[in-house]
Amino acid sequence: MTTNKSKPPLNMVNVIIFAGLPVAALILVPLWGVYHGYDSFQWLWALAFLYLNGLSITGGYHRLWSHRAYEASPVLKWFFALWGAGALQNSILIWASDHRRHHRHVDDNELDPYSAGRGLWFSHMGWMLRNYKSNDQDFSNARDLLRDPVVVWQDKHYVALTLLMNLGLPLMLGIWHGDIIGTVLLVGLLRLVVNHHVTFFINSLAHFWGSRPYTETNSARDNGFLAFLTYGEGYHNYHHIFQADYRNGIRWWQWDPTKWMIALCSRVGLARNLNRVPDFKIQRAILDTAFQRARSKLEHAQNSESLLEMLEREYQLFTESVNQWTALQAERYERTKEQLTGALEEGKHQLQQKWENAALHTKLKTLEYSLKMQRKRLGLLMEQVHFQQARLA
Repeated sequence: MTTNKSKPPLNMVNVIIFAGLPVAALILVPLWGVYHGYDSFQWLWALAFLYLNGLSITGGYHRLWSHRAYEASPVLKWFFALWGAGALQNSILIWASDHRRHHRHVDDNELDPYSAGRGLWFSHMGWMLRNYKSNDQDFSNARDLLRDPVVVWQDKHYVALTLLMNLGLPLMLGIWHGDIIGTVLLVGLLRLVVNHHVTFFINSLAHFWGSRPYTETNSARDNGFLAFLTYGEGYHNYHHIFQADYRNGIRWWQWDPTKWMIALCSRVGLARNLNRVPDFKIQRAILDTAFQRARSKLEHAQNSESLLEMLEREYQLFTESVNQWTALQAERYERTKEQLTGALEEGKHQLQQKWENAALHTKLKTLEYSLKMQRKRLGLLMEQVHFQQARLA
């Protein structure tokens, strides 16, 4: 005899927000469009609000407060706090605490608030519609945020702020423009619904659709299309292994306006101490994942003993490079300490330190280059595997 677990009760406030508002948008926005129409003023302001909300979530709620990927000036914090409230995704404190639990317990169906292991619908928005135990508020992982006056103030006044940003500002725009209903529908309602669901795509689709070049230890995936929709957040496989990096798209050609905004803010003095993962660590993650895939494929391939031996030799070289890099990083740390303690010394000692630092930098760059070459050799090895398997087929 089986017993059916009863589902937790509905969270009616969230049901109205996340289910009711999309239905209202689907009905009211087209009806007013047919009856009265919209103009470029309203569409442009809707787009502006969409990006202001979205970048405040990605650059503020996410990369600043959830992951401490950089430090921000008070001006930038207040900006993010106000426009982030306009996104109607809860206060910074609650959002960041939930997100930290997601990273710590990713894919754990009991502890991850929006675990992809419970399905696409659950991770997209189902987790918010009921009072699941995994949604219980626990700020033990956010004590640093409880010491931030901007975070505490926004959490205390969150309802008033979100009403101001989602209803008050669109109303004022509508009065100014001479079309209150159309402006509120586009800038207030439709913009809010779109903003919700592009953000939710990262919790849902970005754990089901895309590639995993950096790690296969969790379900997060890189997806360039989702990155375009989500202000750069779609490079989710990278983010889950290097969450403290202020970038998600690490290549110059990858769409990541959040990264560009943070970099611009640092140039004008609004942000500082931007965390950036060393290229060697990134190459190491890519190679480690590639080795795991190659080993799995070769172990199941026919007549692959010689290729497997080549793979193991390459992996030994990879391990040696990693050990050398670790030793060089320790040496760099020691040299930095020596420079700080001997900052007042001049002359020959300083010249020697500069020469040693340059030599150390060259060694690190050489190791980075060796990993890139090893990736190419591993690619050629896998081409041999594909050729051999095709010939045997």
